[in-house]
Amino acid sequence: MSNTLGCVFPGQGSQSPGMLATHFERLEPFNYVFDCAKEVLDIDFKLLIEEGSAEDLAKTEITQPLLLTSNYALWKSLNKSAENIAVMAGHSLGEFSAYVAAESLSFEDALVLVSLRAKFMQEAVKEGEGGIAAILGLSYEKLLKICEDVSKDGDLVSMANLNSENQIVVSGTRVGVEKAIELSKESGAKRAVPLAMSVPSHSQLMKPASVQFAEELSKVQFNQPKTKVIQNFSVDHSDEPEVIKNNLVSQLYSPVRWNETMSLFNKNGISSLIECGPGKVLTGLIKRQFKDINPLNLDDFETLSNIKND
Repeated sequence: MSNTLGCVFPGQGSQSPGMLATHFERLEPFNYVFDCAKEVLDIDFKLLIEEGSAEDLAKTEITQPLLLTSNYALWKSLNKSAENIAVMAGHSLGEFSAYVAAESLSFEDALVLVSLRAKFMQEAVKEGEGGIAAILGLSYEKLLKICEDVSKDGDLVSMANLNSENQIVVSGTRVGVEKAIELSKESGAKRAVPLAMSVPSHSQLMKPASVQFAEELSKVQFNQPKTKVIQNFSVDHSDEPEVIKNNLVSQLYSPVRWNETMSLFNKNGISSLIECGPGKVLTGLIKRQFKDINPLNLDDFETLSNIKND
């Protein structure tokens, strides 16, 4: 990679009531992008941000298209600064934002796709039957064994997000996740806490959703990305639309290999990394582990203004 600037897009968990308020007031692309989303989906996401509760925004049918819209509005606000980006990645849902930014997928098609993705994911597991939790300070090997032991008893749980060396998210059945939390604490985890998400993403419970989603993906045109996008499933990029689609399907029931992705960015000389989305989840992960990478967070209006003016 000749350029040293990268860009990442966050996924579910980055949303919050009232987010990006200053951006709406001062950036013209914001209102345009949100108006476009309202026209496509007939949902007023701007009003939801202003008046909705945290619980409203956490519903996956809302969260997924809302974050895509927010991420893309920030991307459009970068203007010509975006031309300097050498490589991109998106965390889980954020991968769709990356492909829109790379002009591989239209924003309108992406809105419909992520809305269907959310619907299929929600339908795959009855409310209250799935679970998801963050485990901090426990090794990959120890947590893998815990997941395998719990799953042998019929309560499926697996590693969903490999966020960093010290933070892994597990998902699966509610009972399986509860058992994994207790066993992780007993094994020395610093923290093991359930997360407020409505579906057990990136677990085998999402296999039925992946079949439905594959059918919908087959109807949508993807073009060769104009910027490299490192995929969650493969930790690699592809210029082939069918490979991209297949990996997006596999991503639904496979772990997000985020730590490997950031290691690849670091290895290839990425020294500055824009987090193009609300919140600072990915920025926090980068700061704690990759000291050679300078994270630039667009949730902060001043940072966005400085990047645009460079």
